[in-house]
Amino acid sequence: MSSATSRVSTAPSSPDLHPVLGFSQLNMASGATTPERPSSPISFPASPLPSGKHKIAVIGSGSWGTALAKIAAENALRHPSRFHSEVRLWVRERQVNGKKLTDVINKTHMNQRYLPDVPLPENLVATPKLTDVVKDATVIIMVTPHQFLHTVISELQRVPGTITPGARCVSAIKGVEVEGTNISTFASLIEKELGTPCSALSGANIALEVAQGQFCETTIGCPSAEDAKIWHAVFDAPSFRVNTVEDVNGVSLSGALKNVVALAAGMVDGLRLGGNTKAAILRIGLQEMTNFTLEFFDGVQPGTFSNESAGIADLITTCYGGRNRKCAEEFVKSGHSFEEIERRLLNGQKLQGTATAEEVNRFLTARGCADRYPLFEKVFKISFEGLPPAELVKGL
Repeated sequence: MSSATSRVSTAPSSPDLHPVLGFSQLNMASGATTPERPSSPISFPASPLPSGKHKIAVIGSGSWGTALAKIAAENALRHPSRFHSEVRLWVRERQVNGKKLTDVINKTHMNQRYLPDVPLPENLVATPKLTDVVKDATVIIMVTPHQFLHTVISELQRVPGTITPGARCVSAIKGVEVEGTNISTFASLIEKELGTPCSALSGANIALEVAQGQFCETTIGCPSAEDAKIWHAVFDAPSFRVNTVEDVNGVSLSGALKNVVALAAGMVDGLRLGGNTKAAILRIGLQEMTNFTLEFFDGVQPGTFSNESAGIADLITTCYGGRNRKCAEEFVKSGHSFEEIERRLLNGQKLQGTATAEEVNRFLTARGCADRYPLFEKVFKISFEGLPPAELVKGL
């Protein structure tokens, strides 16, 4: 959303939710690196359901959606006083070896299409009908490719009362939406269209590594301390450490814009340039990510980019191991279009960086300031206008 309309959280600090500090704000003499915590923590927010327990639904069954659903289902069993044991996963029906994907998941407890050989909890139930997935759900995890988000929202809006009153959402969708000179995050779009508070989750989280239980961190930007309590309980696990912050916009934008920088990193790899060049691209990219978000969104804290997993850590991971980097390298080496590379390499999943690069350039062009973000502009022109990839580093 534009800076005039974007939502600013006014939530107080809590044991699970605190403002992000920049390095300049840390009191090194005292050794304090975190804000002071209130003496009486907020109790766990009750569910609006008669049971008093929250019910978890996951919308999106790609590799990332399945990885998050696995963690949420395991935590539902770990906290039986807070959550119903069954966690529903919305699956767009596909055929896998002649069988319905929902049947494969529910019988084998593996998502053979997107996360083969990763065991899933038996309380995670694949469901093909979206309205059945969200029935009575009080915490809804949105992990669809952003190209399908409007379709999902329209289906949820079609029948009044589909979303449980008092439900909360979290968006793990990467990208932004542009209309003329206005730009919005998907968290703000979900909140506006569904009438639910919406947090944002992003971090240095390669889906397969998360699903395999390799240790990592993530960041959740929350609009209130109550939301922070709930989402921390849904996701925090021994191998998936959660930090919550009062910066929904910063977490949303860091997760979206790092994919544009990852395209640049992949182009560097495709050009066979070295570590110095790639490090420079990451530094310039982080600077443009931070400046862009601070310029056009309210309530953003620079520390989200410099201190949090959603910022610098996610940028590093994506620029060395993500699908956007991989496809951009192939784009340079093969000369094929991103559409063809996506079909060939991503097994039905969607490439987010190119769509975000296009949206960001359209927004900056409408505002007349694309030249202030030269790396973003170069990535767009190489991806869509035929600029030679070797031009990437010129003029940065």
